[in-house]
Amino acid sequence: MAITIDGSSGIASVDGSAGSPSVRGSDANSGILYAADAIKFSTGGTQRAVIDNNGLSSAGHILQVVQATSTSGVNSTTSVYATAGLEASITPTSSSNKVLIKMVSPMTGFAGGTEHNRGSLKVYRGGSGGTSVSGILSTYYGEDDMYADASIVYLDSPSTTSSTTYTVMMARVNGSGEYSFNRDGAQTATLVLMEVAG
Repeated sequence: MAITIDGSSGIASVDGSAGSPSVRGSDANSGILYAADAIKFSTGGTQRAVIDNNGLSSAGHILQVVQATSTSGVNSTTSVYATAGLEASITPTSSSNKVLIKMVSPMTGFAGGTEHNRGSLKVYRGGSGGTSVSGILSTYYGEDDMYADASIVYLDSPSTTSSTTYTVMMARVNGSGEYSFNRDGAQTATLVLMEVAG
């Protein structure tokens, strides 16, 4: 497509690409390019920012934040992971974006008179029957009861634009004591999901 200058409709040009923008100066791979309902900016042949129907975004930019809280206590005496009663859903605006997960909750371990007790938390993508994405956060407690704040921070790549649910899961993975997530609901457990532009 050639550049068209029209007194009524203005200037029309090619869409261009990150490596060869439509509008550029002497630097051939830095400038402005276009896509459907989007204006993009590149430097050094790499797209750095975009303005589209969702507004302005650039790599690492936080696009949306979702928060869920729970004041319910959940206990476990089994090695089978089960929901801790805390989950949230987020719908990414692009499949190339990531989701930053942050979870914090008071944890309690009731030793039951034995040593080497261990409780564990995971975050699952896709609900309680989904896929573990965060790895394992473990807390150890011995013959005495243990009280602590537990936190998980993980950057996930869901690769979708569909609504995605993240669920905190818990288990007592060894020992004979009782493991508690936000015991008695005396405090507030929090899960925050942040969409990060890719």
